[in-house]
Formats: sequence, structure tokens, C-alpha cells
Amino acid sequence: VAELTARAFAVAQSGRPGPVIVALPEDTLIAETAADPRGKVEPVHAVAADQDISKIMSLLKNANKPVILAGGGGWTDAGRQSLQKFAEANKLPVIVAFRGQDLIDNMSPSYIGEAGFGMPPNVRSFMDESDCLLAINVRFGETLTDAYTLFDPASFDKQLIHIHASDAELGKIFTPDIAVVSHPDAATEKLAQCEPIENPLWTSRTEEGHNVWLESLTAPKQPGKVDMGEIMLWLREQLPDDAIITNGAGNFAIWPGRHLAYSRKMRLIGPQSGAMGAGVPAAIAAKLADPKRFVLCFAGDGDFQMNGMELGTALQHGVAPIILVLNNGMYGTIRMHQEREYPERVSGTQIINPDFTKIAEAFGLHGELVEETSQFADAFDRARVSKTGAVIELRIDPEGVAPRATISQLRAANK
Repeated sequence: VAELTARAFAVAQSGRPGPVIVALPEDTLIAETAADPRGKVEPVHAVAADQDISKIMSLLKNANKPVILAGGGGWTDAGRQSLQKFAEANKLPVIVAFRGQDLIDNMSPSYIGEAGFGMPPNVRSFMDESDCLLAINVRFGETLTDAYTLFDPASFDKQLIHIHASDAELGKIFTPDIAVVSHPDAATEKLAQCEPIENPLWTSRTEEGHNVWLESLTAPKQPGKVDMGEIMLWLREQLPDDAIITNGAGNFAIWPGRHLAYSRKMRLIGPQSGAMGAGVPAAIAAKLADPKRFVLCFAGDGDFQMNGMELGTALQHGVAPIILVLNNGMYGTIRMHQEREYPERVSGTQIINPDFTKIAEAFGLHGELVEETSQFADAFDRARVSKTGAVIELRIDPEGVAPRATISQLRAANK
């Protein structure tokens, strides 16, 4: 057991980090042993070779429209800073993988946006026009390739430099021109030490891409009395620069994903798997890990009901996150697809919700109901001083099924 447990910790932290299951026969759980536990397991990370870094820089020099794609797990703050230093020194654009917004200060002139579900048109076109991809710790799955419509393995015509902590990801779908097994921190540290490349084309293209992203932060006016676009603008000005943001899965997650600007110290904890209900337990875990940090969770109404009972864990352990429940009375993402593919044929996506503020109060948290945009700031301020945490329910008009799409628009597009 001691040997297998140590091995499990080593596997979990090596290469592409992930969970490991150790299965034990029932009789071992009551048996005694004289075996001593192993010491703390320190993971071993691959480091990019100097000759690999030289090859990367040589290939980049000949590129006209390169782009950095950054993502995956295992990054530390040092690695994030090295990524930003390298990108800015070379005037290179950076696009992050799904829910990787905290890998680089979003106000960096190199930041272009996120290549996630519902990929923004500017991000898609930027990658499509690029002739060289420097992929650092990303996986070329369905999300990053926009369901393989952006990058087709059968007709891939771009130069690809792929750096990943796990050799299993290299050449799995796309064949790279340069493949490097390396922890992202180690690779970006060496890249940041290289002599910068001067290319005016890169400078203007990166600047244009960042400006388009800046414009995309502002959402159009939303239907109904609660305008999340205005609320996100207010939050961008109010949140601490080291805030931790969590979310579950659903169209509501577009708000923290596309309409917040993450500073260098901010962190985003969101499920790349699209797991509903992940935001509330993630917020509680974040508070347990760092009680002094400000933690804000975004949850949908259906999303909150997946794991809302975890408020009891917050109460039991004395942690106080703030949870925003965006209540539109439906499973918004599924409803959006229903309206897009089968207009007006609504099936199983409407939700009759409980009183979320009373649920919060029953668990000992502060509860607030916001029915108009103007009520939010005061409600948030009261939630912020609550010693037990808070749930703020925002009554969102279901017509606004996504920040840039209404039900009426989806139906009209299908007529």
C-alpha cells in the first residue's frame, strides 16, 4: 500500500497532471502492517533542451503570422510570468485554451482571447490566418479546433511547434514540425531568455488582435431589468487584483469567461470538461486553501442545484465565498441549442426554482435578491462584509439566452 500510494502521487503530478485511483481489496482495509509511509513525493518534470529552444526560435524567425496557444495544467506563477515576458518581448500574440484566461495578464498587449466553446469570431479568424502555431501545453481536442473545423488533421498546412509536459500528447492528432517534451514552466523560462525577434508584422498584428479583444469585453445591452453586461463592467472595477473566480458550466459562464479581465494575480477555476455544479465546491475549496483571498463564484440556477448543498461544507469549515446565482429559469445552453436547431420546440429545459436566498440563509450564509441592475452594487457590498459568505440571486430575463444572442434572434435566423 505504501509503495502504490507513493506511485499514485508520482503519476498524479507527472506529465499531464491528473487524478489516480488506488483500488484496495476490502480485507486490506482492516489488516495491520509494519510498513512505513513513504516520504513526500516530488514530481520529476521534463525540461526542454537548449537545442530544441534554438530550433523553435529559428522556425519562428521565418514565420509571418505566428501565434502562441497556451493552456493545460501544472503552470506556476513563474511559468506564467515567463510566458508573458517571452510573448511581450517578441510582440507575439497569445491565445489561451478553454478557461485558461489566468495564464497571462489579460491587459498584456499580447493577449488576444480564449479559444473555447462558442469560439469568438476574432479568435477563430486569428488562428485560421496564422501560419505558425507555438502550442505550449495545449491538447488539440475538439474545443481548441472548433470541432475540427478550424484545424483539419487531413489538410493541416501550418507549421506546428508543440511543447507539452506529456509525450502522449505530441503527434497524437497533428504531426508537429518540432515536438518538445517539457514542463511549461521550464520551456517558457528558456524561451524568455532568448534574444527577441524583431518583426514589425508581428507587432501590428498583435496590437490589432488585442484591441479587438478589448472591444469584446463590453457586452451589448441585455434584455430585462438585470443587465449582466453592466454588472460585469462594475465587477471589473471592483474586484481585487488577486481574486479567485470559479464557475460551473452553462451559458452563464460566458460572463466570467469573456467579460472579465484577469490580472496577473487573479485565478480562474472552471471545469474544462463542462461539468455542471463545479463552481460552488471549487469556491469553497479555494477559500479553504487560501482563506484571505477574495473568492467569487458564478453559477447558473440549474448549475447551482447540482451541488448547492455544499454550502453546508462552507458553514462547517467557516469559509465565506460569494456566490452569484444567475437565475433565468432554464438550462440556458441546452435551450439555446434547441432554439438554434428546432426553433420554438422547447423540451425539458424550463426549471421551477426554489428561493435561493432562503436556501443560503438556511445554511447560515447571507442571502440577497437582485431584480434590477441598480440593486447589485449595494447587494454586493453587503455580501462582501458577510463573515459567513453570501449568495446573491440575480433574476435574469430568459430572452437573453447568451450575452450576444437572444431567443428571438435565434428563432428569426431559422425562418
